[in-house]
Amino acid sequence: MPTIFNSVEVRADRQLSLPQWSRMSVQVEAERQLYRACAAAAPGCTSKAGIAWQTLLESMRGQARLEQVRTLNRFANRIPYRSDMEVWGKSDYWASPLEFLRRTGDCEDYAILKYYSLRQLGVPASDMRMVVVQDTVRNLAHAVLVVLVDGRLLVLDNLTNAILPQERTPQYVPYYSINEEARWAHLDRTGTQLAAAGVTRSRSR
Repeated sequence: MPTIFNSVEVRADRQLSLPQWSRMSVQVEAERQLYRACAAAAPGCTSKAGIAWQTLLESMRGQARLEQVRTLNRFANRIPYRSDMEVWGKSDYWASPLEFLRRTGDCEDYAILKYYSLRQLGVPASDMRMVVVQDTVRNLAHAVLVVLVDGRLLVLDNLTNAILPQERTPQYVPYYSINEEARWAHLDRTGTQLAAAGVTRSRSR
């Protein structure tokens, strides 16, 4: 996988994953039976949004990856944004796909829904990462999904339906990235962690 946002990446073991990711991953495993029920529109799926999601994924099987990421980005971005404090009464909560579809959420939750959607479609974890960045234009922390498509890293962002190569998002300075396999810190060429000093606690859309 190409280097994310032209940084120096330092990989940590999966066991050093973030607590938010670990909790969310456990929730995803608990939901998998519901995903299957929603795909079949079976009585076990009580979520209309879950049925719409799984129906969309079934319709996308076999499509080119670029078309899949475009469709998923548009689908997820239609969901209204709400802050974690509004939804969960917490400053930072990473929702599973069904939690997000039921209650909405913030930037990490859009990225997580897109990530697990693409995983269901067969995209390997090694080709994707959720990246927490500093948005230097808005001076806010933000999260996006980065996906390898035809040898390029494309950015799926809840702020836009456009799928942009990472070279066209210079306002994003990576702090860390994560997937099912590991977590990475991102350093500049001097070995300093990028965005570490500048990441604000204010969350972006």
